[in-house]
Amino acid sequence: MFPIKRNRRLRTNEAIRSLVRETIISPNDFLVPLFVVEGKGIKDEIPSMPNYFRLSLDLLEKEVKELWALGLKSVLLFVKVEDALKDNKGTEAINPNGLMQRAIKTIKNACPDMLIMTDVALDPYSSYGHDGIVENGVILNDESSDILAEMALSHAKAGSDFIAPSDMNDGRTLKIRQLLEQEGFKNTGIMAYTAKYASAFYGPFRDALDSAPVDLVDVPKDKKTYQMDYGNRLEALRETLIDIEEGADIVMVKPGLCYLDIVREIKNEVNVPVAVYQVSGEYAMLKAASERGWLDHDAVMMEQVTAIKRAGADIIASYFAKDVVKLIS
Repeated sequence: MFPIKRNRRLRTNEAIRSLVRETIISPNDFLVPLFVVEGKGIKDEIPSMPNYFRLSLDLLEKEVKELWALGLKSVLLFVKVEDALKDNKGTEAINPNGLMQRAIKTIKNACPDMLIMTDVALDPYSSYGHDGIVENGVILNDESSDILAEMALSHAKAGSDFIAPSDMNDGRTLKIRQLLEQEGFKNTGIMAYTAKYASAFYGPFRDALDSAPVDLVDVPKDKKTYQMDYGNRLEALRETLIDIEEGADIVMVKPGLCYLDIVREIKNEVNVPVAVYQVSGEYAMLKAASERGWLDHDAVMMEQVTAIKRAGADIIASYFAKDVVKLIS
């Protein structure tokens, strides 16, 4: 009791605060998202994501070497597909010489020990901007999942270490796991986007990949029939337990800050690593506010990533990864 017990004794100076700090951020916490485009010598800044870039393969090679030197050992790959290659079935997604497949090989050649996770979803390849085949105004589940499994297999053949299905179709984790096992890729992991919400925070990401749903008759205007309703909590637990049963090695919650209750809920229930995606909208908001002098960029950035880890994240996919590591080093 007071005054025998004074909690402020453990806050007296930075030395004691550091000594008793419960949540520590390190480079090992981060998964770095990377956007890849065709061409050479391209470092194209994304307008809604200041200081974040789409990279051609030659500059991707340089980037992963820099990440490795900073102690960042894991990347999450996305590709911006040319419009001419898009169709309703995402045919280009399973091209063995496609941009994603070449990006995987480029990274493995440049930095063999870098852990590669690859996005598996149809929206970058879809002429309609959806994570599945569109038919009569409906996103087909089973047929789309079959293509996702083939897409995952092509990534594994190219050298991907982990498959990251981000589509939220029912049963796709099981289909991917079964096909990988059947084809001998028993050690290729799966990080399932298990609680991916239909969020308004994804806008800058869709700008980066030109993957927003198109505005056409008989095409759903949003992704709410497959991504989760942000009013739901228990549904996230159901989705997570199913994905683990179907073979997910890691489960992901997306977005981050508005869903930390979900992160803790899942962390309390499962025994697999939990990842959190600190998404493009979260990144863009802080960049915009700091540019106007409304927020201290580095202080808020560190507070955000610490909150995500404190909530239970074992892995943080974040566009701030390089900034954080440079700051803490």
